Amino acid sequence: MRAMVYRGPYKIRVEEKDVPAIEHPNDAIVRVTLAAICGSDLHLYHGLMPDTRIGHTFGHEFIGVVDQVGPSVRNLSVGDRVMVPFNIFCGTCWFCARGLYSNCHNVNPNATAVGGIYGYSHTTGGYDGGQSEYVRVPFADVGPVRIPDWMSDEDAVLLTDAVPTGYFGAQLGEIVEGDVVVVFGAGIVGLVAARSAWLMGAGRVIVIDHLEYRLEMARSWAHAETFNFAEYDDIVVEMKRTTGHLGADVAIDAVGAEADGNLLQHLTGVKLKLQGGSPIALNWAIDSVRKGGTVSVVGAYGPIPNMVKFGDALNKGLTLRMNQTPVKRQWPRLFEHVRNGHLTPSELITHRFPLEHIADGYHVFSAKLDGCIKPLVVPGAA
Repeated sequence: MRAMVYRGPYKIRVEEKDVPAIEHPNDAIVRVTLAAICGSDLHLYHGLMPDTRIGHTFGHEFIGVVDQVGPSVRNLSVGDRVMVPFNIFCGTCWFCARGLYSNCHNVNPNATAVGGIYGYSHTTGGYDGGQSEYVRVPFADVGPVRIPDWMSDEDAVLLTDAVPTGYFGAQLGEIVEGDVVVVFGAGIVGLVAARSAWLMGAGRVIVIDHLEYRLEMARSWAHAETFNFAEYDDIVVEMKRTTGHLGADVAIDAVGAEADGNLLQHLTGVKLKLQGGSPIALNWAIDSVRKGGTVSVVGAYGPIPNMVKFGDALNKGLTLRMNQTPVKRQWPRLFEHVRNGHLTPSELITHRFPLEHIADGYHVFSAKLDGCIKPLVVPGAA
């Protein structure tokens, strides 16, 4: 098969790889019909995540058609059109039993924190991802579901990570009616978090970024107020000013490891890799929220330490909530929001790249060219 292959930071290409085989009776092999490039994939692409090995295939957002099933699989059949959550989980361990699918205890021998993730380095289990023609799906009776007949492929692929993560970010904020919510980052996760905040009763939603095309999408799609942090000497001071000098009730970090806005943090976290990414958005969130407020973190960070203002969070009495999104737990409510027209994820797709041109897709997305917000990868395209 043809698959995207990592060859080092900023170096990817499409190569021939063996079609994956059934390795366990609960496996399925899925022929990928549509995949996406996630902002978290850029952390791998830029060399920020440890133990990203040469030859690894990225891609944790994908849908497809079941091509083979192991002898123990009961819920799927060959030919089923399926969507696959980015989490790999067993469904039966202590954590899965409590809905913490992203923290499954049985799928990642290399960590005691995160569970398994498709295409996200050996720190998350070393599973090849879906930016390829075929992918092995472990625990096929647990994770994947058949795509509803009424749902489009482009909506479905965004429901495998980006949309649930944005929704989860708002959910972690424990928003109550009338809350002021500030979202750091106007990528797709931040946009969905902002739109979801309205669904949860927010009275005011603010989005902060420095790219005008993304801020325009925040205004038109998420119906949010926007601030370009590059236009202010101190965006935290501006957030305090615009909230009556109290601060927001809820702040959501939807940026993660590659946040701009502070030269020292960016240099040490992104360029020199002395910490697990630049936590400037997280620090802004801690400083921008009111005393007793809540900070939600769904932006991805590496496993090594970061320079985070934990003392400020302690002394302000903040609630900090975070995790990798347990995608399948979000699906019932999100399916209803999509079916009822409250969310249309496909409206956020800006680019589509054939698998053979995926290196161009990574370049365009990484360099923020051509107004790119969400690129898809089409394995079957010429």
